[in-house]
Amino acid sequence: MLALRSRSLWLSVLALALAPLAGCGTSVSSAPAGVVKVVATTTQLGDFVHAVGGGRVQVVQVLQPNNDPHEYEPRPRDAEALLHAPLVFESGDGLDRWMGKVVAASGAHPRVVTLAPARSSDPHWWHDPRNVETAIPRIRDALARANPSAAALYARNAGAYLARVRRLDRGIAACMRRVPVAQRKLVTDHDAFGAFARRYGIEVVGAVIPSQSTEAAPSAGDLARLIRTIRRERVHAVFPETSVNAKLAQAIARETGASSGYKLYGDTLGPAGSDGATYLAMERHNADAMVRGFTAGRQRCAIPGL
Repeated sequence: MLALRSRSLWLSVLALALAPLAGCGTSVSSAPAGVVKVVATTTQLGDFVHAVGGGRVQVVQVLQPNNDPHEYEPRPRDAEALLHAPLVFESGDGLDRWMGKVVAASGAHPRVVTLAPARSSDPHWWHDPRNVETAIPRIRDALARANPSAAALYARNAGAYLARVRRLDRGIAACMRRVPVAQRKLVTDHDAFGAFARRYGIEVVGAVIPSQSTEAAPSAGDLARLIRTIRRERVHAVFPETSVNAKLAQAIARETGASSGYKLYGDTLGPAGSDGATYLAMERHNADAMVRGFTAGRQRCAIPGL
């Protein structure tokens, strides 16, 4: 009952915030002629849509760099963005389930496209580039349906971007093959890299937060077991994540003698100018950080041409 009352209160407050906008129709702008306005929930999706849409798409991105999608609380401005957007891209698998509340409260009726692979149970699906390969054509087709005059541009951009995603995939695989299998042991802040690990033959030894969501909290027993596991498995590095407080990961690394100097981009891209500013840059950075951590700094991963 408490959850229901909280949701009703949120919807009521949001409806009041949107009422003046619906009346005047001028506070929220629409896209220029020939450009389709879309809403993307996460930083990764915003990057994908920009890559495919180019100058013929106006992207309103809900999450900003280093925002944790698991803990995000929608704001009235998120619903405002929907008033002139015929298309919404969601990540899916529960990562951005809060977007359903935003759409319901806005009174708008956009087409909602969920990009997580069918039958997926991993909200961090984009860490396997093959899943991105399936998402890009769906973005292309959804944009073309919403803005047919730019369909040829979207097709060209999608083809060029897919070529870069495949180059990324091949490059990461080549880097990981140079690391002995016994050294590919991954400990991160939370369980966000299962898709990456399955793709590239990495063993996920554990996580500081033993959950796919950062909303969970580790118990003292969880941390003690992780410390024992790190020692037993002779793990070289604990990898903090850029959008999660690193103190626990760093403390565990000190306790076990592992490194904590190689950070990963897990749930979100980094800000402009950072190593994780785009999806391709993020995954290239993550691969390099893992190779360096796995090998105690003796090897690097370079993927040119991205």
